[in-house]
Amino acid sequence: MHVLFEEAGKFMAGRVLSEAEASSQVELDSGKRVKVKAANILIKFEKPAPAELLAQAAAVAETIELELAWEFAPEGEFSFADLARDYFSADATLAQQAGALFRLFEAPHYFRRAGKGRFKKAPAEILQQALAAIEKKKVIQQLITDWSAELAAGRCPEPIREQLFKILFRPDKNAPEYKAVVEASRATRLPPLALLQQAGAIASPYQFHWQRFLLDHFPKGTGFPALQAPPITDDLPLAQVEAYSIDDSQTTEIDDALSVQGLGSGTVVVGIHIAAPGLAITPGSAIDLLGRQRLSTVYMPGYKITMLPDDVVQTYTLSEGRDVPAVSLYVALDEATLEIKATDTRLERVPIAANLRHDQLDGLITAEWLENPAFEHQNAHNPAPMGRETLSFLYHLAKDLKAKREVVRGKPENFNRPDYNFRLVGNDGNVPTGDETVQITTRQRGAPLDLIVAEAMILANSTWGSWMAELGVPGIYRSQASLAPGVKVRMGTKALPHAGIGVKSYAWSTSPLRRYTDLVNQWQIIACARHGKTAALAAPFKPKDAELFSIISGFDAAYSAYNGYQAGMERFWTLKYLEQQGISELTATTFKEGPGGSWLVRADELPLVFPVMGGQGLTRGARLRVRLGDVDEIALDVSGTVIERLDAAPMPEDDSQDEDEPAAGPIAIALDVNEAEAAPGDNSAS
Repeated sequence: MHVLFEEAGKFMAGRVLSEAEASSQVELDSGKRVKVKAANILIKFEKPAPAELLAQAAAVAETIELELAWEFAPEGEFSFADLARDYFSADATLAQQAGALFRLFEAPHYFRRAGKGRFKKAPAEILQQALAAIEKKKVIQQLITDWSAELAAGRCPEPIREQLFKILFRPDKNAPEYKAVVEASRATRLPPLALLQQAGAIASPYQFHWQRFLLDHFPKGTGFPALQAPPITDDLPLAQVEAYSIDDSQTTEIDDALSVQGLGSGTVVVGIHIAAPGLAITPGSAIDLLGRQRLSTVYMPGYKITMLPDDVVQTYTLSEGRDVPAVSLYVALDEATLEIKATDTRLERVPIAANLRHDQLDGLITAEWLENPAFEHQNAHNPAPMGRETLSFLYHLAKDLKAKREVVRGKPENFNRPDYNFRLVGNDGNVPTGDETVQITTRQRGAPLDLIVAEAMILANSTWGSWMAELGVPGIYRSQASLAPGVKVRMGTKALPHAGIGVKSYAWSTSPLRRYTDLVNQWQIIACARHGKTAALAAPFKPKDAELFSIISGFDAAYSAYNGYQAGMERFWTLKYLEQQGISELTATTFKEGPGGSWLVRADELPLVFPVMGGQGLTRGARLRVRLGDVDEIALDVSGTVIERLDAAPMPEDDSQDEDEPAAGPIAIALDVNEAEAAPGDNSAS
């Protein structure tokens, strides 16, 4: 005797070897013996052979029209044999009965299973919904097939072009657009990015990076709602100073300015004046919520996304020729020893005499010009309206402040590499297209004007940080426990030492127009200036305020992402510069060994880190002549080959701490062509 039975959703047939009340021992055609529960046995038969019955039943199942079978089926519960007799004849054959079983089993949208071999037909409404879903699935599958074919042929369907960045970075893996790209990538054996480039979906590498950034951080666009900057209504006194800002020409958010009084008197008072949006913008206001959402201005070559609307910025920025509200820190110093005698914080209006620009003055206001009164430039004229004597004092003060911090740090600060400035010719502040001509110039870190501003801001941030702590007013601090390798700078609400800078506390407070942490700290500092010892009661943020921790968490993530994007875009324009200038070889210096004789090198005259091969036997700090390979503007990738070893020079220590900076590699996308495909018969629409 033979039996047909169901096991784990599959129908099998075999010869019965032995039979008990609850189960049978059955031998399959393969020779395998299985134990089958009695409840799972659906048909017992003598003829034909098991394999023959299965084949006949499968053929019969193909002939059964489901719509007709559904019409014939009784309203109540029924067996497959009942349906076979209704559909074929009262004398339905064994093959017809088994065929009905197979057909019923594979059509759950028409017939619901009601037990082993028993069914119940689906209600008409449910059936229509299921059939509509199946038809929809067929249409979608046809779309996937058609779109995949178009991609393989080098054309990009418009729905895929519209969803490009979501497909690559935030995919819905059930979406037909995603499935079409996966299918085409598998069919052509091309990586998804290469496939999409070939099909014209990625027309511009720059737009690729830009749109990806917007998707992640500005999905609703970069525009601002119409908001009016609130006026500063405080009756502020006018400071009796002439203040000067020092920034690059592209800077519109002028946060800080400096003044000097009392030269030659024995006591010199240096004023550090910070733009005061915190006097007008209040926590919880519409403009505050904008700032809290963005958290920082985003910088990139040729463009920026500001934290606050431009008309708001212009209301509070320290533009020349205006008396501008400011939070001022006055530092009284012994003129001879440069010892700090006292500090004083005031809320006032500050006359801004001029906005000085690094790019116009760095070549003129040199260390020699500041330190040697007899030195004069050719075409002698005073390059700075601030005055040579004033700038000389500020330069000597900056060097003294730096030296004192280095004592606390335990070692000198060394920033040996220059800062690079990028200019896109003719861009005029518009969103770049990626086709602009790029110019790259250098500004050496530690140049006199740079040092003057940097040390003044460190002085203000550390002084105000300590002052808030003394008054019990919480702030947002940056700290670093030590200079040991791996010890990172952290943000928190406690005034802890910053080992990297060499100060006992450090609270960013000097850029409130472009960093939200600075605006928060400015509110707290204003409370200190207004209320003194009772400031903790009046400050907007109280000790252990949960909002402060939330701001810190959000800022940390956003600031890191923005800096990462800026670095990526600087790399993009550096690669563009190589192409535009026809540079195929350059000199570079090794700084980190890689596998197989490779090295990471840093270009000597460009902001570019990349891997090179052929560096066996080299040491850190070796100078090389390198031939560049192909540039990939999507991956931001370029590599090189060593063609000549130049004289090696000891590599000085650099406090930039970027030895872990990787060479750009392939873009990490969320689209996975190696993911297992859906199992056959899987009906996600049902």
